Amino acid sequence: MDVTPFVGEPLALDLVNTRPQVSAEIVDLIADGKGLQAWLELEKDRLSEVFSPETASISAADLRLIHAVRDHVATAIDRQMRGLDVPATAVEGLNAAIRAAPAIRQLDWGDPPTLGSRREGSTAVRLAAFLAEDAAALLAGAGGRLIRKCEADDCVMLFVGNNARRRWCSAARCGNRIRVSRYYQRSKSS
Repeated sequence: MDVTPFVGEPLALDLVNTRPQVSAEIVDLIADGKGLQAWLELEKDRLSEVFSPETASISAADLRLIHAVRDHVATAIDRQMRGLDVPATAVEGLNAAIRAAPAIRQLDWGDPPTLGSRREGSTAVRLAAFLAEDAAALLAGAGGRLIRKCEADDCVMLFVGNNARRRWCSAARCGNRIRVSRYYQRSKSS
């Protein structure tokens, strides 16, 4: 099984998907600063508002903030996928992260003028707030009701099922493997 981070889904799902299943064990791809740094590098285009890989250092406290947001998002998504109420602790955890570094809109007068946003606080606090806000937008939007788990038995990856026929996290990651396995089983029984 591939243990590189699965990216390309909404950022909140990419964060939750940093815990893939390898054999029968869940692996944490951002368990340490090096892993988090690697994931942030993969996501840098979507995180440019709050994170610069060149200037950031990752501490244990930073990891705890990011892990807490990931845990709240994972809990909320799991409950929402099962049609259950999302626990207040998960909602409050996301809200607390957002409040710790709210986005402040500001006009930047240039050629052309732009409306941007900034956040106050350490890199980790800004990053946690950004990730929590992204998750809140996903959960509150139409995409939140379309989140599905990959149908491969040995995969725990999540994706937004915009296409009703999509069954796997990735055709290359799980789809081909499942199709090859089915073909093998059919040809073996012939």
